[in-house]
Amino acid sequence: MPKVVIVKTAGTHDSTEAKELCADVKSGEIVVFDKAYIDYKHLHSMTERGISWVSRSKANMKYKTVGVGQHKKAKGKIIRDEVIVLTCKNARENYPEKLRLVEAWVEINGKEKRMTFITNNFTWAASSVTDLYRSRWGIEVFFKELKQTFQIADFIGYNENAVKWQIWTALLTYILLRFIAFQSKWGHSFFRLFTMLRGVLWSCLNMFSVLECYGTAGGTIRLRAAPEQSYLPGFAPI
Repeated sequence: MPKVVIVKTAGTHDSTEAKELCADVKSGEIVVFDKAYIDYKHLHSMTERGISWVSRSKANMKYKTVGVGQHKKAKGKIIRDEVIVLTCKNARENYPEKLRLVEAWVEINGKEKRMTFITNNFTWAASSVTDLYRSRWGIEVFFKELKQTFQIADFIGYNENAVKWQIWTALLTYILLRFIAFQSKWGHSFFRLFTMLRGVLWSCLNMFSVLECYGTAGGTIRLRAAPEQSYLPGFAPI
């Protein structure tokens, strides 16, 4: 679940918002982000604050190797582990210190993909660097669930306030559903939970009892959700 949400126009670059997102991060904490957030000046600021960070490297990153990391030789899925310095003038001025570069094979959707990461931490195992970045994919799963389940791409209104209200409403609904899933020990997909609750929302039933018997042969409640139950009273289609 997101701790901080910033709703802005698509024209606002991700790296611009990174400073606001990381303003409250404390020394000793870890920040993992996508390469779109890379701003070397900001990365150096986090390093000086004692914050460890991990990101994918940009394809056009210019650098030279000045040493080796924890893995001196290629082993398993780790292709290389090097200590580098940036060579592009602007990047070098914004981040004058050494960085660590880890290249590895990472499994994505059942397929191995070659990926390169950079970090300011030189003590972690190379596999820890890749595992930390993999944990970031939970954000992608969250966005996928939010957009597909709540149809967040289809807006009722298109002015700024209307769009923001619909996004905030979807986020609040998501939080409530996740809480219900936690309380009921729901073991199925998030979309099934959404569909199930939408079907019984206007029925006089205990939601937790319905969820407990879902998918069990001996359930005491038998329900078949009708399409009209997904509409607010008075707003059903003619």
